[in-house]
Amino acid sequence: MYLFIKIISSAAIIGLVTELARRFPLYGGIISALPLVSILSIIWLTIQGESTQDVTRFTLGVLAGFPATAAMLLVIYIGIKYSVHLAISILLGVIVWGLFLTVQKFIINEFILSF
Repeated sequence: MYLFIKIISSAAIIGLVTELARRFPLYGGIISALPLVSILSIIWLTIQGESTQDVTRFTLGVLAGFPATAAMLLVIYIGIKYSVHLAISILLGVIVWGLFLTVQKFIINEFILSF
């Protein structure tokens, strides 16, 4: 039952945000930049009885992924701005996201966790 409610509520939010973006692109972008998936995930994890420790680890994981996500969105933005096909822009953005996460993990393991 929870799965069905999650799917319906997530689809409704995506539909509303895309409609807002179609009518008001700037506001749609601002709203879509909200970490709606993260917030919904935190809510669902809590409702489903996950421990506070698990929810905080999830939240820390979201924070760790934020810089890579920002880099991905920047690459997609630049690609679209310079008329690169949308699929290629997204592909390049996802590649940068993966590379960024890999480098970030290396830096954390080598420099931060070694202290």
